Amino acid sequence: MPKRPSGDVVVVGAGMVGAACALYAARAGLEVVLVDRGPVAGGTTGAGEGNLLVSDKEPGPELQLALLSGRLWGELAQQLGTAVEYEPKGGLVVASAPEARTALTALAAGQRASGVETVHVEADQLHDLEPYLAPGLAGGVLYPQDAQVMPTLAAAHLVRSSGARLETGRTVTRILRGADGAVRGVRTDQGDILAPVVVNAAGTWGAEVAELAGVRLPVLPRRGFVLVTEPLPRRVRHKVYAADYVADVASDSAALQTSPVVEGTAAGPVLIGASRERVGFDRSFSLPVVRALAAGATRLFPFLEHVRAMRTYLGFRPYMPDHLPAIGPDPRVPGLFHACGHEGAGIGLATGTGHLIAQTLAGKRPELSLAPFRPDRFDRFAQEAAP
Repeated sequence: MPKRPSGDVVVVGAGMVGAACALYAARAGLEVVLVDRGPVAGGTTGAGEGNLLVSDKEPGPELQLALLSGRLWGELAQQLGTAVEYEPKGGLVVASAPEARTALTALAAGQRASGVETVHVEADQLHDLEPYLAPGLAGGVLYPQDAQVMPTLAAAHLVRSSGARLETGRTVTRILRGADGAVRGVRTDQGDILAPVVVNAAGTWGAEVAELAGVRLPVLPRRGFVLVTEPLPRRVRHKVYAADYVADVASDSAALQTSPVVEGTAAGPVLIGASRERVGFDRSFSLPVVRALAAGATRLFPFLEHVRAMRTYLGFRPYMPDHLPAIGPDPRVPGLFHACGHEGAGIGLATGTGHLIAQTLAGKRPELSLAPFRPDRFDRFAQEAAP
């Protein structure tokens, strides 16, 4: 089988996380090859809403990664201009009842102590921010740091800016390892690509790529649907969602969960989510889920009842049991790095992930501790639980 020396790093997966890994590794002076069996943003990224959020993160390592990533997205927006449809529009989380507002206020206090900017919004102030919101809501919290990009555009521009050698339409079938166990590159259905480092940025297929190197990474697909309306004048100014969305994100349940999430886009359509369920890679259409999304959205914004849905699409979020991604070197396989398992936050967390991977590859101390994101942490948990 032909061998093609590639340089320093092979990144497997050309979604947003892989694109960011390629960009920051290239900026660190490394020669990068980006490999995907499909097109750029052909998986979870292309089915995403493009959210760059801190509002839905509880205090902890994921929130710190989101704050780092938000800063880096702002820097990229300065460089890429309007090409990625970056909108620093802020997020508005609303509570339907007083007890929900109490819980939301407590969450916001913890987030604020961690560096998040929050603004409490009284019930009678909600319509100043969102004139078309339903009446009778108990109040909310505004998160000015929340933003949005157009995900497929953003991933494509990150790949282009990286200068990485892009190899699409090539399926990785094996992680090549030497006699010492260290990575030597990847084998694809079109030949070998050699490099001393492989970064697994394969999203929902991260477990399969890890298996090619002989290690376990418990990434599972979590299906979600999005409704897209016809183009409208801008009526939804922020990303607006109900307070119970945060609990749905953090849930371990495999069952269907829906909570209303509504946001406008630069192109005009309104995006409506969010649903979560673990049903494997089942791509079948679910009318009950779509109906639940529509009902939740019209409860928040009654005007949507008279707006036509233009299309519906689905995607699979790369779920991890502890809701934290795997980021950094895998101590079980020298030269193997992981950058996957971000669930529904991969667009927002991509820049921070790529930045930390690149710092580690360059021999620098990463800006955030990678300890909470260790790829082998589930092996350790299993050993501790064994009798």
